[in-house]
Amino acid sequence: MASMNFYSMVLVAIALVSAPLAAVAGDPDILTDFVVPTSLIGIPINITGDYFTYTSFRPVPLPTATFTLSKASMAEFPALNGQSVSYAKLRFPPGTVNPTHTHPRAAELLFLLEGTLSVGFIDTAGKLYTKDLVAGNMFVFPKGLVHYQSNQGSRPAMALSAFGSAAAGTVSVPVTVFGTEVDDVVLAKSFKTDVPTVQKLKAALTPPPKK
Repeated sequence: MASMNFYSMVLVAIALVSAPLAAVAGDPDILTDFVVPTSLIGIPINITGDYFTYTSFRPVPLPTATFTLSKASMAEFPALNGQSVSYAKLRFPPGTVNPTHTHPRAAELLFLLEGTLSVGFIDTAGKLYTKDLVAGNMFVFPKGLVHYQSNQGSRPAMALSAFGSAAAGTVSVPVTVFGTEVDDVVLAKSFKTDVPTVQKLKAALTPPPKK
């Protein structure tokens, strides 16, 4: 009986220790207030207030026909390293879309600043959740789920998206499927179509070779 009680206590202890670890879903914790960058020769760089200021995330002229994205992630703003936050600015001329994509490392909280947007995401059971947003609305896209935004109105729309990761990552569904070197026959069978259709989609989504 004593050995059984001891065994039960060990299992409880393991569960209590493991539970917080299972709940961690963001970037790894850092052991300092912030991550200090180093120079090419490994010497820490002198840090001032400028390091914590990102000055390139400013309004730009709205293009006439394409969706545009401006990011402030760890790649563009190194001070975000270890802070588990990042931003993106999205601009939608009328009739444009942010194609289906996922963020594997963070949920996305979108705040619509102006215009209107139709948004949606698909859960792992294949159910589609959609909403028509107006300025002032917020919408959350759960981490890792396929989602999109579309401006079906007659006016431009602009939104800010916040992420719970300094490097949320973006996986474009169309580009990942048809813009890579996955075998044409595999794709044709997967999408129940023919090889010429797959090749046409690949031609449209594969970036031209760099000169």
